[in-house]
Amino acid sequence: MRSRTTFASSLSRIMDDLSSKNSIKYIVYSSSIIFFLSLIFLPPIIGILENISSIDVIFQDPLLLSRANAAILQSFIMAFAVALLDLIAALPLAWLIARSRTRFVHFIDTLVDIPFLIPTAALGYSALLFWSPLTQPGFLLVFLLQFAFSYPVIVRVMVGELLNYKEVYEVAARTLGANPFTAVRTITLPLLKPGVIASFLLALARSLSETGATVRVAGLWENGPVFIFRVLDAVDIPPYLKNGVLVYVSSILMLTSVILFFLISLLAPKLRFPVKFVFPGIERRLSSPSAVKFRDILASLIFLFIVIFPSLFIVLPVMNALFDGTLNIALTGLDPWDKYWRTMLNSYSISLLATLLNIGFGLPAAVLIARRKLGKATPVFKALVSVPIIIPSITLGYSLRLFWGRYGFLHEYWILLFSHMAITYTYFVESMAAAIESIPIEIEEVASTLGAKPLIIFRRITLPLTKYSAFSGAILVFTRALGETGAAKAVARTQECWTLPILLVNWILSEATTASQKALGAGLYIAFSFVSLLALRLLTRRTK
Repeated sequence: MRSRTTFASSLSRIMDDLSSKNSIKYIVYSSSIIFFLSLIFLPPIIGILENISSIDVIFQDPLLLSRANAAILQSFIMAFAVALLDLIAALPLAWLIARSRTRFVHFIDTLVDIPFLIPTAALGYSALLFWSPLTQPGFLLVFLLQFAFSYPVIVRVMVGELLNYKEVYEVAARTLGANPFTAVRTITLPLLKPGVIASFLLALARSLSETGATVRVAGLWENGPVFIFRVLDAVDIPPYLKNGVLVYVSSILMLTSVILFFLISLLAPKLRFPVKFVFPGIERRLSSPSAVKFRDILASLIFLFIVIFPSLFIVLPVMNALFDGTLNIALTGLDPWDKYWRTMLNSYSISLLATLLNIGFGLPAAVLIARRKLGKATPVFKALVSVPIIIPSITLGYSLRLFWGRYGFLHEYWILLFSHMAITYTYFVESMAAAIESIPIEIEEVASTLGAKPLIIFRRITLPLTKYSAFSGAILVFTRALGETGAAKAVARTQECWTLPILLVNWILSEATTASQKALGAGLYIAFSFVSLLALRLLTRRTK
């Protein structure tokens, strides 16, 4: 035991010494950038650019061109509406999770990840069943659906920000007579501005890129991803025109989104909180215990009735599966459940590998962004990091299949892994960069002045202050990878490499699959993920 401790201490000391060498820093940061460019950013871009010559065919069909342009516009209208209202609605729940001292909050905290755990097409089907008595497929139903699956992004990032934030200044302001609401508005929110911006951008990108769930509830309404999906499935459009449409819509969405994200990343930090006007009477009433209690109850009700219940509605028939023999068949692994357990193994292995790789190579990228180590190029790099989640997932998967498919030696499993890495990379980098940025750089500079090595500073100062954000970012990556449908469907050609979301989508659409099988399949998937995440979160809270 002593020899192991001695070896660990020696290894730690060697790594600490190496971290102070400029050559090692260069290798670490360069490796992170190379990983991003070679596996995350360039493959889907090249896959699209290689087919850019086919873009002119869409201009020969004015009706299709007009429909494409209208769909692109609808993408941004929907994304801005969803991201803005998600931010307003999710902040109170994030505050409740971060500041509450009750044990029940751990359960609520884990429930937040539910929409991420459900395959997107299954989530769309569940929302359609839940809301069908009240509204028809179309704009409103798409908005309710996208509100539900973007909501966890805001909560997860902001909970991490709030847990990392120290309440010293807020407490000081309240000691000097400021109302709690005024202290939060004038002190807390300005200090958390990087997290607010990051969560807004992630929710915006999540809405812009989602395909599988939106298609299920869109009706006649179309945004960019829905339009692409329908064109690819259309039998009356020739293949050369389909390819041109795919390239045109994807290129416009990608280029416009990159410019938009770059401008938001550049200009949003310059926006000043708070608003100059002060309303003492109103803010005093908003700070009262009854107002706070009303806020918490309203936030919880919105969360339960607009996010959780519609997401879980698909698993209500699970009770039937417990009594009609479906569960027994599932546990024995007989057909079709043998395919179910194999695809679940594929999903968990791909999601775990994608999470570990994105953490390892994404952490240096987050430091590069948060500490502006690339100088004036930092906003450009930050905008590029957002590109993979802006591209519609089905388009990203299709372009990656074109790019990596040329290498015959590369097994389909690895192309699936690359697609899941590309889709989820941004979630960890953005949330971690926002957390690091919220830490005053003076703390790290003081430690460095006192002789601490870079790795020691990171291990003893930066990481403890951002531990929950690191965990939240990993959860965002893992759950997003588990639920991905569009890209996986575009990449996987053989059933041997199917992930569980692909199988569940086929079950949901198939008339040969019973309602009990559909519900039990989705229910087991959610239950396994929910229990593991709850255990991890409780363990993380205890070790804080």
